[in-house]
Amino acid sequence: MSSEHGVRVGDEAPDFVLQNQAGEQVHLRDLIGAGAVVLYFYPKDNTPGCTLEARAFQQSYERFAVAGAEIVGISSDSVASHRRFAKSEGLSFHLLSDRDGAIRRLYGVDKTLGIFPGRVTFVIDPSGIVRHIYSSQIMPTRHSHEALEAVQALDGEPV
Repeated sequence: MSSEHGVRVGDEAPDFVLQNQAGEQVHLRDLIGAGAVVLYFYPKDNTPGCTLEARAFQQSYERFAVAGAEIVGISSDSVASHRRFAKSEGLSFHLLSDRDGAIRRLYGVDKTLGIFPGRVTFVIDPSGIVRHIYSSQIMPTRHSHEALEAVQALDGEPV
């Protein structure tokens, strides 16, 4: 499934259950069954880079939906923090609370400079296989572009 170094392209995406901003349990396998999933790990709600990243995903939300993909953001922030962040930014997608960082570790999302939680996006196809990984702490808005291109490539759509 995944190596000691985390999830890699071609691996089956490890399943998990976390709470979203509404306090609902979200099971990854339920989302995958419906289509592709864009799973993006980000450092912290309401910080400049993370706000830009969330806005970029929201601006492309309809294009992801047309391509049959679900967007899911994960950080260690609380459900209440996610609720405030999603409301203030008008986000239409799940923000999941990984309070103890277990899912971040499961996916092998390392800290940047040993300090900041990593910013990594995984594109998972409808069969649950990771098809694309993009990691960049300093280019937060690039994550949505990379992910959309990867999702569109799954269906052979022009990018």
